[in-house]
Amino acid sequence: MIVSRQRNKSIAKILSNVFNKVSPFFFLFFFSLIFAENQESYNPAAKMSSPPTKLRLHIQNHHVVLENGILKVTISKPGGIVTSIEYNNIDNLLEVSNDESNRGYWDLVWSPPGSTGTTGTFQVIHATHFKVVVKTDEQIELSFSRTWDTSLQGKLAPLNIDKRFVMLRGASGFYTYAIYEHLEGWPGFNLDETRTVFKLSKDKFKYMAMADNRQRYMPLPDDRLPDRGQPLEYPEAVLLVNPIEPEFLGEVDDKYQYSGENKDVKVHGWICMEHGVGFWQITPSNEFRTGGPGKQDLTSHVGPITLAMFVSAHYGGEDVVLKFGEGESWKKVFGPVFFYLNSGAQDDDITLSLWEDAKRQASEQVESWPYSFPASEDFPKSEERGNVTGRLLIRDSDDCMMGNGAYIGLAPPGEVGSWQREGKGYQFWTRADETGNFTIGNIRAGNYDLYAWMPGFIGDYKYQDSISIFPGCNIDTGELVYEPPRDGPTLWEIGIPDRSAGEFYIPDPNPKFVNKLYVDHPDRFRQYGLWERYAELYPDGDLIYTVGESNYASDWFFAQVNRKTVKNTYKATTWQIKFKLDAVEPSGTYKLRLALASAAQAELQVRVNNPDRNIPAIFYSGLIGKDNAIGRHGIHGLYWLFSVEILGSSLVKGNNTIYLTQADATGPLQGIMYDYIRFEGI
Repeated sequence: MIVSRQRNKSIAKILSNVFNKVSPFFFLFFFSLIFAENQESYNPAAKMSSPPTKLRLHIQNHHVVLENGILKVTISKPGGIVTSIEYNNIDNLLEVSNDESNRGYWDLVWSPPGSTGTTGTFQVIHATHFKVVVKTDEQIELSFSRTWDTSLQGKLAPLNIDKRFVMLRGASGFYTYAIYEHLEGWPGFNLDETRTVFKLSKDKFKYMAMADNRQRYMPLPDDRLPDRGQPLEYPEAVLLVNPIEPEFLGEVDDKYQYSGENKDVKVHGWICMEHGVGFWQITPSNEFRTGGPGKQDLTSHVGPITLAMFVSAHYGGEDVVLKFGEGESWKKVFGPVFFYLNSGAQDDDITLSLWEDAKRQASEQVESWPYSFPASEDFPKSEERGNVTGRLLIRDSDDCMMGNGAYIGLAPPGEVGSWQREGKGYQFWTRADETGNFTIGNIRAGNYDLYAWMPGFIGDYKYQDSISIFPGCNIDTGELVYEPPRDGPTLWEIGIPDRSAGEFYIPDPNPKFVNKLYVDHPDRFRQYGLWERYAELYPDGDLIYTVGESNYASDWFFAQVNRKTVKNTYKATTWQIKFKLDAVEPSGTYKLRLALASAAQAELQVRVNNPDRNIPAIFYSGLIGKDNAIGRHGIHGLYWLFSVEILGSSLVKGNNTIYLTQADATGPLQGIMYDYIRFEGI
């Protein structure tokens, strides 16, 4: 139990009275006992300091129950759906008004081969076979599996799925992981999404936390119903017009406002203030998640719901959907992830105490990776993995510098930058230190390519040789040198090459559509409806940026979106970059580097010194991107880099203008977020 300040004040008062009436020696003895008890109770870590209660497993007709003296978890048999979690004298942390099949579960979304888009058939994964895998004094591991055959074609995704649940002696929580397998000879399909979902008691869990500065009391799920909430541009976003709690009146609720990047979100969850209880989802490793360290995804949201996302098209679109061909053999282990429960005294600091303890627990779980306990042979232990070390240097023009802070990772073999669209295999990432040195540890055996990118520089690096990992290996790549794209000196630049549009101008939200959490918050881009502010801020014409005079932090809108007209239709926008050249080489070729942080059903066209869209542009991107980061309040989606050649004959000495047109204009959420723009001379 976490010690409350109120309790400490009470103890101090008692000790003061005792000290006045008895000898100091008795006081010291009594205080030592209290101090020892407090030290034990302050740290509700996964492992108890006192001998924990023996593990118990009860196998019933339609359920199995695991308990270890701290919590009790009930799972349907053979379906493998968590129906009850009993903890700290609360009979069930899950929403009991839901059907048992709609409380704690694994699910997936799949579609037939050749399907486009990111939608498909949603299915909760109901197992058909139950097995006790491990039952010892230290661990219980249960398997809930289903197998696929041709009689199920078109009815279920063609996958064998083995869901595992693990309880350890003395652990204040439980683990889950799953093995997905597509056998050779089976039909193809698309896997659009898979995750775990836990739906907590809406009457108990009302405070949500996912970061030090991203936590708050949340609206109730009933506030989203038609008589209380007004749907906005898409169904996930709802304006609360008649909430049960008046404090939420006029706010927008949208689950995408609580998304986070894989690298940043290790723990998130909910707190029950009435009982002083926290429920937390901890992801100790990102090796089994898709899209690399910067991939964004959902966390927790109104429900109260807590998710562990393994595969999704969020902030990536169809580009990150897993597509399997007919006969393609594949197997992957998702997880384990940890569901941690903690408790504390009910006082003013309870949210902080439980959150800080959850973060400590997340750090412990990360340090324990890879876990030693999973019984599946498909989950390799530490001694079955390998390590890679090296040093990254950056050579830009004639300058060579250390790759301080570079992202360096191993991912399945592919093209330069392919890792951000990859999800079938495993990925292992780290960041280089100030000297460019890096170590990537605990890598699964297999063949990989080594990739890197460096904040402050455009483009992607890929090591020339593939790397084969085998158990116990320690591979030193030596010094690696990345030469970012460059053909000439920088004549001017806009933004910072960091794969984000966060440095550009992000407006205040419309006062009618505010989430109070993000008022005066670093993540102001998470407010709803910012795309509509563009036409309000530029009512008479599109953005014009003058090099040497304009400031990208205040004069470059964070997203080039379509302009909404008075007839509620949309028209394309053309932004202008005005710049001066002291001299021009007519026979030479200049280079325009366009790094995009996001593209959503956009077509980027570039023209020089002539805005007439009836004449051919010097560059067409074609229709690109479906990451929908603009509509889902992300400051980036997938990264794109285009290099546009500009003939010197199209430029003039003196004033020049580059016109950037987002030409596809059929809806409000289409557009481009720029990361960085650079104009190179000869």
